[in-house]
Amino acid sequence: MVDRRTFSPKAGDIQRDWFIVDADGLTLGRLATVVASTLRGKTKPTYAPHMDMGDFVIVINAEKIKVTGKKETDKFYYRHSGYPGGLSAVMLRDMRQRFPDRILRMAVKGMLPRTTLGEKQLGKLKIYAGTDHPHAAQQPKPLPL
Repeated sequence: MVDRRTFSPKAGDIQRDWFIVDADGLTLGRLATVVASTLRGKTKPTYAPHMDMGDFVIVINAEKIKVTGKKETDKFYYRHSGYPGGLSAVMLRDMRQRFPDRILRMAVKGMLPRTTLGEKQLGKLKIYAGTDHPHAAQQPKPLPL
């Protein structure tokens, strides 16, 4: 007799690993897709879209991430204060100088679900502008790209 029931993972079955990525010279969008799928857990054979199955990802050297074309001057990040005339735009070049970690965080956030599950998954992303990070105790493995 063959068991034909659908496998649904339990919360205790989830095993989270720590991965590290050096973003020096990597393209923004291509790195963001790999990081987002790892955060969601899509690389695991027990993936379930309704559960947080993903692993932790540490990204170092976020200030040295590469963009193609003229995005350095043509790409803008917009936000609105909620008041009339409250729209502000920041160029990618300026964002890289002030907040280099936000560039990758915003790219990955756009690839995750817009629910509380997506917020939980984004919380497992640790981004650092330089090479130093405080997660050496977790013994992160290199993320296969």
